[in-house]
Amino acid sequence: MNPIGALSGITVIDLSRLLPGPYCTMILADHGARVIAVEDPRYRDRGEYVFPVYRNKSHLTLDLKSEAGREIFFQLVENADVVVEGFRPGVVTRLGVDYPAVCRVNPEIVYCSITGYGQTGPMRHVAGHDVNYLSRAGLLDLMGEKDRAPTIPGIQVADLVGGGMNGALGILMALFHRERSGQGQHIDISMTDGTLGLLPTVQFFLSLFGTAQNRGDTFLSHRYACYNTYETADGRFLSVGAVENRFWQNLCHHLGKPELGPLQYDENRREELIAFMRDQFRQKPLDEWERELNDLDVCVAPIRTIAEAMQDPLFNAREMVTQTDQRTPALGVPVKLSQTPGSVRTAPAAFGENTDQILKELGYDKAEIKSLREKGVV
Repeated sequence: MNPIGALSGITVIDLSRLLPGPYCTMILADHGARVIAVEDPRYRDRGEYVFPVYRNKSHLTLDLKSEAGREIFFQLVENADVVVEGFRPGVVTRLGVDYPAVCRVNPEIVYCSITGYGQTGPMRHVAGHDVNYLSRAGLLDLMGEKDRAPTIPGIQVADLVGGGMNGALGILMALFHRERSGQGQHIDISMTDGTLGLLPTVQFFLSLFGTAQNRGDTFLSHRYACYNTYETADGRFLSVGAVENRFWQNLCHHLGKPELGPLQYDENRREELIAFMRDQFRQKPLDEWERELNDLDVCVAPIRTIAEAMQDPLFNAREMVTQTDQRTPALGVPVKLSQTPGSVRTAPAAFGENTDQILKELGYDKAEIKSLREKGVV
């Protein structure tokens, strides 16, 4: 077993900021890659440093607009395997750190660009954020209550999945290809592309039913009693996900209404079934329902708050809530590998925390580092 992780020996230079790129490289760092995050020293106090995604990383401040800063960057690139950047298309070219420039120093580099709308196409230069990518890809239209305005989700789906996870997948595939061929390559990740790619079930239901999926009224979003959310007596909520009939029948039997089992997807009775379930679940508080239904095969779960989820025994047992010091809980590593497990080894690096250390590794002495600081290069 490799105690460091599957990506031990891989070095990643991360020029990205905010969430998508840093989340991507956090996944790589969790699995053993050495990740050196690089940011402009002027951004130190801008409040855009999402510190949890900097665990297991080193952080270096570097002004890439300066000749000295680019020189340091290319020294890092010489021995790196991956470069990640999240600027708008064209920015890295103006800075002189684009894929062709990096290839001249390290031809085997895997270079990943994560942007809102991709490196090509009519929207390549358009600004955006998570809500815009969800909107353009059609996902936001499916989020929220029927006949109400779309609801912005509480997490950044396009950033984390469309950008971060797809970026990590692309990098791993490119590294695998390089292992076999010796060739690096450029990866073009569009968060909007990645968001559109989350629609296979929508396409499936469209082909199955022949009708468009409408907000808050789809097969898997509130249309039927068997896949819905319900309020409990104490003002809390639980979810029912009894898609298969055997789970639905088990629930109906437990609630004393076995005759409702065959009516699961009856269009003429669906509102009646929803009303029945609403009335039933309002009779008891959430914790009582949880105790009552926990050991039954019914696909019912309490809707936790984030604070409650972090205390859930499930995530403790699965090592999904851990600590990097004596005070701060941290999210664990969701991909469980038996031979090369990932891990949370160090707390999130502070902004610029490892600048001196990294420069010393590159051969700079104290006087040279001091001079670089005075010039604003680091």
